[in-house]
Amino acid sequence: MPGMNLTRAEAQERAEVIKRVESYQLNLDLTQGERIFAVKAEIRFKAVAGKTTFIDAITDTVRSIELNGQSVPTDAADGVRIALPALAEENLLKIDADFLYTNTGEGLHRFVDPVDNEVYLYSQFEVPDSRRVFPVFEQPDLKAEFSFTITAPEHWNVITNQPETSVEKTEGKATWTFSATPRISSYITAIIAGPYEKVTSSLTNSEGREIALGVFARKSLMPYLDSEEIFELTRQGFEFYEEQFKVPYPFEKYDQLFVPEFNAGAMENAGAVTFLENYIFRSKTTEAMIERRAITILHELAHMWFGDLVTMKWWNDLWLNESFAEFMSTLAAAENTRFVDQAWATFSASEKTWAYRQDQLSTTHPIVAEIRDLHDVQVNFDGITYAKGASVLRQLVAWVGQENFMAALTDYFGKHSWGNTVLNDLLVELENKSGRDVKAWSAKWLETAGVNTLSTEVQEEGGILTQLAIRQTYAEGFETLRPHRLVVGFYSLQDGRLTRTDRFELDVDGELTVLEQAAGKPRPDLILVNDEDLAYAKIRLDEKSRATAIKHLGDIDSPVARGVVWGSLWDTTRDAEMPARQFVELVLNNIGKETNSTAVRTQLLNLELTLNSYVNRDFAEETRRDAAHRLWDIAQDAEADSDNQLQFVRTFAKLAETDAQLETVEALLTGDITLEGLEIDTDLRWVLLTSLAAGNRRSEDDVNEMLAADNTSNGQQAAATARASIPTLPAKEKVWQEVVVENSMSNIVQRSAIAGFSGGTDKSVLEPFTDRYFEAIEGIWRERSHEISQQIIVGLFPRNYSQNLLEKTEKFLAKLPEDAAALHRMVSESRDGMKRALKVQSADR
Repeated sequence: MPGMNLTRAEAQERAEVIKRVESYQLNLDLTQGERIFAVKAEIRFKAVAGKTTFIDAITDTVRSIELNGQSVPTDAADGVRIALPALAEENLLKIDADFLYTNTGEGLHRFVDPVDNEVYLYSQFEVPDSRRVFPVFEQPDLKAEFSFTITAPEHWNVITNQPETSVEKTEGKATWTFSATPRISSYITAIIAGPYEKVTSSLTNSEGREIALGVFARKSLMPYLDSEEIFELTRQGFEFYEEQFKVPYPFEKYDQLFVPEFNAGAMENAGAVTFLENYIFRSKTTEAMIERRAITILHELAHMWFGDLVTMKWWNDLWLNESFAEFMSTLAAAENTRFVDQAWATFSASEKTWAYRQDQLSTTHPIVAEIRDLHDVQVNFDGITYAKGASVLRQLVAWVGQENFMAALTDYFGKHSWGNTVLNDLLVELENKSGRDVKAWSAKWLETAGVNTLSTEVQEEGGILTQLAIRQTYAEGFETLRPHRLVVGFYSLQDGRLTRTDRFELDVDGELTVLEQAAGKPRPDLILVNDEDLAYAKIRLDEKSRATAIKHLGDIDSPVARGVVWGSLWDTTRDAEMPARQFVELVLNNIGKETNSTAVRTQLLNLELTLNSYVNRDFAEETRRDAAHRLWDIAQDAEADSDNQLQFVRTFAKLAETDAQLETVEALLTGDITLEGLEIDTDLRWVLLTSLAAGNRRSEDDVNEMLAADNTSNGQQAAATARASIPTLPAKEKVWQEVVVENSMSNIVQRSAIAGFSGGTDKSVLEPFTDRYFEAIEGIWRERSHEISQQIIVGLFPRNYSQNLLEKTEKFLAKLPEDAAALHRMVSESRDGMKRALKVQSADR
């Protein structure tokens, strides 16, 4: 639709006309029914007199528009924008309109709890969706004060960024009035409404101010809410950030709300952070998930300074929000929470793995990306913006020193509070405090793409090192060699453990760097470049070190060092330099000894990908069968009631294909087989049922029977995955009709169905959908919201990788028009994954 895709040029032009937005007075009536809500808005702003512009408003109906006391025809509104005629220096704009609820997780999402039929609402505005809820100048540099007045059913709670100042009740309704926000961007405003229940607490911050804390969830989830751990992490985060930044928390309160059908992990709405409900654990969960929640809580709290107090001017500096919050959350976890011993190992296993994969796609981009329009930024919430940016910031901190880094941030916040910044604003402060040439560093690290490789070159005589050098090579398609501050660790086998015996910290720059201190040292069993994981680079082990690592990976006594080795050998496999079946052996031989839950999760996912896509097709069936068999043995040997036991059983169920394996899954579900300490709780029952459905041993009726016993939001999602996994043409056709043709599902139920679509032991039933996929996706991309279309385009990309499919994909991409750049990127990334898989398959001989 015209106007939906705001360009950077349009935003710059509008910012030249709108000199300052003073305030929004927003009155919302949420009692108008299931489809619409009414909004009356008054916006005060200063402008260049005589100029024209527009305000964003994705409306259902516009009743009236008034500018400076003069009526504006309602046909100035096209459903996306409202054209504004000649402006005055001081302007008052009044708009009365109806807006639409969504079920896509964008704008104001409406959800009905199947447990009690209560309605729950929440907003999600990043990047361009506050315009779905009220008229707004939708760009981050036009900050303003926002005042909300909201009418809703009397028994609801209504939460926004600010505390309420009054609640007036009449005839089953109530009207909440809230104090005005400080000057913030529209995308971090928030509205959450419904019969949410809450737990309250408070803390005293560094300036002696009492900050009210709240944790909210749906009534049906409150029995599972572990609010005390959430409050503890929040207090630890407040303490750490205020001490590091030397800037007090900038808002009046801090609410954390767990909301249904949320698309992302969380959203940093100022003083009213929203989280996905998966972070409320109704069944036993893994330590990886518990730690991920902790990192997410700390990530969103860091955004109160990075992003909310100081905001990027335009979305090309999105990394100033996300990379910083991702780095700071792990640093906070490592220095001020119970995760101190594992936070950086988890970062290595999760963020680094994501970053390296994203950075080797044809669509990779600099951390400071070129963002031409909203379509660009919507696909840029990726492994570069989050994970590579955070990895590079860790390298920057190692390079300039943490004390200098934090001192620079203090000055940065002091100069730019409540304003907008560009990259250079931060670089100036870093250079002032560190004395380093940070702009030159930025040019190589933030403004170029690709991941370099660091290889170890060893010379020795009689077991004594005569030279140890680190060779840096270019990323494929790029010609930048970067400076690295890193550690080299020497590890030797001692009493069955690989223990570090020497540590060397140095700067690596250029093509070849010699480690002078190593000469004359005995050759260790493992030489590990990037020990402690400070640098961002692919690591290649020398021949002896690689052999040691493959045999003794699980014996390395440092979880971070294990993470670096896991990552190195995974990269080596993905680059077709180590046979895929050797990686399968590596995982199965060492995963039982891994103690970091996220590392276990990551390597089990890598194992699944390798078995499904990387093993040579001539050996794939046999290798999958044997791997599942061995994983079941590993699960039986795992410690009772352990995190590893749960993860191994889940992955075994996902890999089970043979009759014997599926009979084992069946016996686990019925209780005929038990493992000490393993409870077959609700969520695990769904995992086992889905395995049986994918093996064509359970029908849709069986799924519906289990759903009747678990008629919750979680149950509906699990049922959608299980039904879609049934390997029959009618089952797949039903999913295709509901998702692609009818567009009848909410965002999360659709995502769950898509997750199951490619599942099932009989892959031949998916063949008829390949051509239909390419016929449908451009129309889907043009007609549906970003979240819904991206789920379909990425999630339904055919998995029957072959040269024929590769050629079809290339032909489709070649015919796309220029205005479909975001669609081109999504399909290209799937194409890249297929090309890599075919390459790795060919090398697996």
